[in-house]
Parts: sequence; structure tokens; C-alpha cells
Amino acid sequence: MLCIARMLLLRCPLPLLLLLLPLGSRPQKLPTRDEELFQMQIRDKAFFHDSSVIPDGAEISSYLFRDTPKRYFFVVEEDNTPLAVTVTPCDAPLEWKLSVQELPEEASGEGSGDPEPLEQQKQQITNEEGTELFSYKGNDVEYFVSSSSPSGLYQLDLLSTEKDTHFKVYATTTPESDQPYPELPYDPRIDVTSLGRTTVTLAWKPSPTASLLRQPIQYCIVINKEHNFKSLCAVEAKLSSDDAFMMAPKPGLDFSPFDFAHFGFPADNNSGKERGFLKSSKFGRQTSPKPRVDLHRVCIGNKNIFTVSDLKPDTQYYFDMFAVNTNTNMSTAYVGTFARTKEEAKQKTVELKDGKVTDVFIKRKGAKFLRFAPVSSHQKVTFSVHSCLDAVQIQVRRDGKLLLSQSVEGVRQFQLRGKAKAKYLIRLKGSKKGASMLKILATSRPNKQAFPSLPEDTRIKAFDKLRTCSSVTVAWLGTQERNKFCIYKREVDDNYNEEQKKREQNQCLGPDARKKSEKVLCKYFHSQNIQKAVTTETIRGLQPGKSYLLDVYVIGHGGHSVKYQSKLVKTRKFC
Repeated sequence: MLCIARMLLLRCPLPLLLLLLPLGSRPQKLPTRDEELFQMQIRDKAFFHDSSVIPDGAEISSYLFRDTPKRYFFVVEEDNTPLAVTVTPCDAPLEWKLSVQELPEEASGEGSGDPEPLEQQKQQITNEEGTELFSYKGNDVEYFVSSSSPSGLYQLDLLSTEKDTHFKVYATTTPESDQPYPELPYDPRIDVTSLGRTTVTLAWKPSPTASLLRQPIQYCIVINKEHNFKSLCAVEAKLSSDDAFMMAPKPGLDFSPFDFAHFGFPADNNSGKERGFLKSSKFGRQTSPKPRVDLHRVCIGNKNIFTVSDLKPDTQYYFDMFAVNTNTNMSTAYVGTFARTKEEAKQKTVELKDGKVTDVFIKRKGAKFLRFAPVSSHQKVTFSVHSCLDAVQIQVRRDGKLLLSQSVEGVRQFQLRGKAKAKYLIRLKGSKKGASMLKILATSRPNKQAFPSLPEDTRIKAFDKLRTCSSVTVAWLGTQERNKFCIYKREVDDNYNEEQKKREQNQCLGPDARKKSEKVLCKYFHSQNIQKAVTTETIRGLQPGKSYLLDVYVIGHGGHSVKYQSKLVKTRKFC
């Protein structure tokens, strides 16, 4: 079994014992495992956090500086002992080697007479070359398993040549009964069962640790756009927003015993000087902050099917699944997979005919593409846009070159310079608030105008002092162009509010959508002096104390109408 009590703590190249050992003049020997002491020490994680001893049956986490080897020890006291060692790289590939040396006869506890002094035991061990049992280089979670291992002092040497990194080590002499890592099913792959534009459904076979051994297992899914992960600690290293734990401690006054303990070194005041850490350039090495990676982790309990949503269309994603034993907090990785979400449905391009109004409907946050190709040579091209609801974005490209990009609310007209045999691509993007509706006309004929011109202010003003029990007087602005104006009224409830009025602000609905009984009158009106382009109208025959919604429509020469902003008015109750 592994010896886990107060043991010799050696660090490569084994020049000295670490300071957790009680050094004294009286003779000492390598101790045997005391189960009660072991359980106490396992509960006290700090005991092994700073140690070169690997405890039996507990996973330890530690840290490697780049190009600085680290060595761990454990003792197997009896021959033919089962042994399993697992090394988990977190965020960088590791080189590691497991070797064994014979113990001095007295160290096994079977010798007779007084044991040799510790210094003499250490000299015997370090002067001998160990036998290599296993070596590995890479970033996979790798195992050494033996059903019958010889007794001896085992040493695990680790090295990271790429960068400073974290890692985990687990060793046990009772692998059959411990089983801290969840077992994978016979088919450990993740299946993609459904693929959409923004969703991917994953399924996997349950871990036998949950289905057969009835141990508490939960599954954690990791989604990212870069690559698959081979361990959960690699995910945690990537997810961490605090890069400080990936950096070597800074030398100086802010050094504390916690700093040393955090990075796997003893908190002794002289240890830094003995190893020369304060003089090493590695301690002063700075790492630039890493950009946050687009990586997400979600734990879903013991379900074995899950749909990932809110993905981007036509994007490749990598999916990893980890079975986590909630008792031990140790995990095993399924075989990761990847999938590309489906493309957005290709937009059908609508052909615009010269001089003809086209109605366009756009879903919320959606877009529509239109194409205009004048049949004859032209000097100018005019685009008239009437946004019925909220503002829409319009972009116009001529043979791929962007000519126009603007937001349109109400009625707007854009005149662009023409070019022989040119083709125009129009992209209309809807509102984030809701669906968008608009009318658009494209023409190469300069005098062709689909929509009537509007003043900058399309509000209807009501005169409160002119209000009576049966009438209201209102006014609105016109333009220099002679147009037809029609006014309509509709009785509404007293609790009719601005929100309801806003929902009815479809400016593209014309008088033909109104009841004949709601029509008040129609008249022509214009003024060459824009300052005097104001008209008033008194609406009679109303009921006392009632609310009415008033609408004014201006109708252009082509028959298309535009509605002014609706006005809510109320007659006097007593006169």
C-alpha cells in the first residue's frame, strides 16, 4: 500500500528532504500506512497540498512551472500489490515517467535491530538508479495499471515544456474497490440526434457507475468553438476569468506562506532562498491576459439527452460530456464530438419593377433582399420607402459597392447617381421590437413619385379652448405640393391609452380600410409658403364626454396614402 503518513518528501534532483519531515538525530525508518491517520489526513486536504507524497486513494492537484521538473513519491511495502496511477493534464501537455527503486531492507519494517538513520537511508535510495515502469508525453488523461507491483519506493517525475500549468494525480493500491472515476459505457461516444440552425440535440449512454453501481453521477456538457477537451480540469482552466492563478507569483513584499502553498511549495521562510526561487527569472515572468474564450458549461443532472439552444447558424461547435461522481467530485470524459449548425434559409431576392410599389413584410430582427435592374440606361435612380410601423434599416449596393445605409421612419426618398447596365441590391433589416411592414418603389424615371410628400411634423394638434360638448377643432401641417387630405373619426373607450394607439399606428393602412361611417371629410390643400401650410377643421356631431381617435390621411397622385399620427380627443361633458 502507499505510505502516506509523515514521509520523506523529496524534490528533483533529490538534494534534500522537504521540511515537513521531522529531522532529528534519533534513527527513523519509512513508516507504514496507518488507516486512521490516513483518513484524518485525507480530510485535511492541506496536508497533501504542499507535499511531494502521493496519498493512497486521494486525488491531488498541483502546479508545474515550465521547464521545471517535479517529483512525487510513494511507497509500496509489499510485493504483488495492485497499483493504479492516473495523471490528468489540465491546460498543457505533460511529460511524465513512473519508476521504482528497491527500498533499504530496514525501510520495509521487516529488518531486525535498530533502523538506520534517515540520512543514511536517503543516501542509499538516491544513489541508485530506479527502474522505469511507464512513460508518457501528451495531454491525454493517461493511466498506469498493474495487478501485481513489486514493493519499493515509487517516484513520479513530471515536466511541462510548453507553459506553466496545473495537473492532477491519483494513485491507489486498491483500484478494484476504490473506483473514484465514473466508468464509461461500452460506447462512450456522444451522438448528435438532431441538428437545426440554432439548436443541437445530444444523446449518450449512461455511465455504469450510475446505472449499475447506483452511485450519484451527474453529466456536464461543455460547448465551445475551438476544440474538444480531454478533461474537466482543462475546461476549468479555460473558464477561469482570473488569469492570476495561471501566473507565477510575483516576488517582493506581498509574498506570503499562502503564495508558496498555493503553488505547491512549502511555506518555510528559508526554502525560497535555498532553492534560489527569489533570484529565478521564472518568478518574475509575466503573462499577458488571455481573451475570454466563448466556452459554456452546463451540468444537467443524470439525464442522458440534452438540446443545446441559442447557437449561431452555419457555425461549427465542439461538444464534450463529462460524467462527474458527486461523492468524489472526480470526472471521466466521454469521446467528444463536433457539429455545424444549419445555414439560415437562403433569402429569396424580390425583383422590383420600375415605377411599381412593392409591399414588404419582415420578421422581427429579420431581413429581406430586393433587386432592381433598370432596363434602360439612366442618369439617376430613385428609391421611395414608406415604413408602416417602426423604423427600418435600408442598404443599397450598386454592383457590390455600398451607396446608401440609413434608418427610415415614415416616408423617405433617396436619389442616387445612375450607371449604365447597373444592378442594385437592396437589403432591408427589420426592427428589434417587432415585425416590420413597408412599401418601396424604385424607378429610373425622375418624375415618378409614388408617395405623397409629408411635412417634417406629422402630428395633429387639438385646440382645447375650442372644445365643446359636440365638437373638436384640430389642425395639421401640409406641404407646397397639392394633395388630397381625408379625416376620419372613431369613438373609443375612456380607458383607451397610448399603448393601444401605438399598436394601431400602421401608416400603410389607407382610407379604404376604414368604415364609411367614420369618414368626416376630404379636401385638397397646399401652400407655396411653407410657413403658412397649415389647415384647420372642426369636427361636429360628436357626443358629450366621449373619446374619439382622429386620423388624417394624405393621398398622393398615384393613389397611395400616408397616415399622420393619430390623435386622441375628448369632448366636454358639460357645456
